Amino acid sequence: MSEYGIDLKGGNHAVLLIHGLTGSPFELKPLARRLHKAGFTIKAPCLAGHCETLERLKATGWRDWYEIILRTFLEMNAEYETVSAAGLCMGSLLCLQLASDVGPKISSIALLSTTLFYDGWSLPWYKFLLPISYLPPFRYFYSYHEREPYGIKDERMREQISRLLQADTFAYSRFPSESMHELFRLIRSVKKILPKVTTPTIILHAEEDDLASLRNAEYVEKHIGSSEVRKVIIPDSYHMLTLDNQKELVADETIRFLKEQK
Repeated sequence: MSEYGIDLKGGNHAVLLIHGLTGSPFELKPLARRLHKAGFTIKAPCLAGHCETLERLKATGWRDWYEIILRTFLEMNAEYETVSAAGLCMGSLLCLQLASDVGPKISSIALLSTTLFYDGWSLPWYKFLLPISYLPPFRYFYSYHEREPYGIKDERMREQISRLLQADTFAYSRFPSESMHELFRLIRSVKKILPKVTTPTIILHAEEDDLASLRNAEYVEKHIGSSEVRKVIIPDSYHMLTLDNQKELVADETIRFLKEQK
């Protein structure tokens, strides 16, 4: 596991935070700090192949990313009285996969910017090619580069993220075709298991999400097997809910929901 993970000791309700594809725990730091201040123990590991090099990332698949999450959860479950999980973007998919696999062992889940369909307003016209980008001849020359607004509505934060991406210091600036192929494999898996997820769930999604429209939140709400689902639409942010204008509202809603599930 990478040295770049977050580990904050708190109370007996622990929360596993899961970052997105090509990202890092950096994108979860504001949420982690708020949860910790509210009394939770926090762990946010770096997924396999992340926080290293693009070549290393391309050598890993979604099951490698998920293995880190499952192992961390089981360690937390053995140590703490209550364990919940929260994920951002692809992290929310891994969160759903985890909830399906461990069942009642997990207390609750928070899904932030769930991405089952890449249908946001900022994506290029050729976004329909993303699911087949791994196939020849696309795989030999295609990778999706991060572009403005980088999932950030806050202009000052967007400038900071742009500088960090250029330096590859907190996240990779592009999605290799191999990684996108694995992401779409994960999406297919999550769509299949979604009706089996019975964990209490909060869905948080930006009204103006630039990468994944509200259709994603609505799909989860409609197909998840849980009888306790709360959906919160965030009006003044883009995709990166944990870093954008209303990150405090996102933290407040997450904390309130997780505390209700003790």
